Amino acid sequence: MQQILDQVKEIDVQSEEIDFQSEVYKDAYSRINAIVIEGEQEAHENYITLSQLLPAQAEELIRLSKMESRHKKGFEACGKNLKVTPDLEFAKEFFSGLHKNFQTAAAEGKIVTCLLIQSLIIECFAIAAYNIYIPVADDFAKKITEGVVKEEYSHLNFGEVWLQKNFTESKAELEQANRQNLPIVWKMLNEVADDAKVLAMEKDALVEDFMIQYGEALSNIGFTTRDIMRLSAYGLVTA
Repeated sequence: MQQILDQVKEIDVQSEEIDFQSEVYKDAYSRINAIVIEGEQEAHENYITLSQLLPAQAEELIRLSKMESRHKKGFEACGKNLKVTPDLEFAKEFFSGLHKNFQTAAAEGKIVTCLLIQSLIIECFAIAAYNIYIPVADDFAKKITEGVVKEEYSHLNFGEVWLQKNFTESKAELEQANRQNLPIVWKMLNEVADDAKVLAMEKDALVEDFMIQYGEALSNIGFTTRDIMRLSAYGLVTA
């Protein structure tokens, strides 16, 4: 317990030393802020697509899509607060791999793959990033992000519940989708590592938190511990 308290104290001290107005910080923030804005936009669009694939759950999925749109506006406000213009072109390229795979799966009617990409991978990626960012964020962004992360857990829960109910018939496609998309996440984490470090977000902490969130999601769906270790390892050797 004391070790955890010491770590939290160290993070608090570190956040107090960050110069949120420095050019170096703002340069890195222009890309990190763009990533979260684009991530919320991707989620908004993906949930609308899922509402068409799952008409019985359309009302809930539209509600989630509207939430993601509100989150996007919140993060846009964070950038304006620091007088930073988000590099949205960079962010679109950053998400291009997952975006392409989601669109391809949707066109083929692969609901399971779409849910793994959006409701598990993207949501776990977002939750991990927000968890690591909150202790080192400026006061305005901290309040926004704390509100967002609470709602992201409900988005993660939607995918978990649907996939758990349909686990037996979904398992093979889930494993294939994981094999195809998880390496993209490790590539994304590598790509953002330097900018994240400027914001006092360490890559190892991001990887650890993502693996915890993703592993718990896979467990809730029905995978065994052995399965989760195997699934989580895809692409990690290059991270």
